[in-house]
Amino acid sequence: MSTRNFPIALLAAGIFAAAWSTNAGAQAGGPGLGQPVSVTDAAAWDISIQPDGTGLPAGSGNAATGALLFATHCVACHGAGGVGQPNDKLVGGQGTLTQLQQVRTVGSYWPYATTIFDYIRRAMPFQAPESLTNDQVYSLTAFLLAENGIIKPGDTMNAQTLPQVKMPNRDGFIMAYPKRADRARR
Repeated sequence: MSTRNFPIALLAAGIFAAAWSTNAGAQAGGPGLGQPVSVTDAAAWDISIQPDGTGLPAGSGNAATGALLFATHCVACHGAGGVGQPNDKLVGGQGTLTQLQQVRTVGSYWPYATTIFDYIRRAMPFQAPESLTNDQVYSLTAFLLAENGIIKPGDTMNAQTLPQVKMPNRDGFIMAYPKRADRARR
């Protein structure tokens, strides 16, 4: 830095330090920006779905409805029937995870059906994430599960049935940080 810019840098640092140290609106020594978030406010933003189904909303859907929705919202990116192109393949790949040319799809790789619901709800369709209703997300999830042969085409998916679906690769994952006996006592 040139000596000509030093006074400006020193002035900027002083202003920053003064703004940081002010208590006007500061919460617990924070920078004084925004407002505290209540537990109720945070809960409204939490749309996470756990593998055991905790957090699944009310609603239901089936593969037949899901097929219609897929043709409308998903086929442009994932191809007819979810076979891929231009984006990821969603159907097929069972039995390939032990091969050199693995095909990782919803049906071959994902360990929990609830994760499919969670991902579709928060990230799809690509151009309008979080725009689908819960019934539409259940239907699309049912469609993908049926296309992969994991559920019967007539099965209905909802908050009770979806967590009961056993994915083919559920036992193919190991815990990176398994619980140890000494950690459990803490």
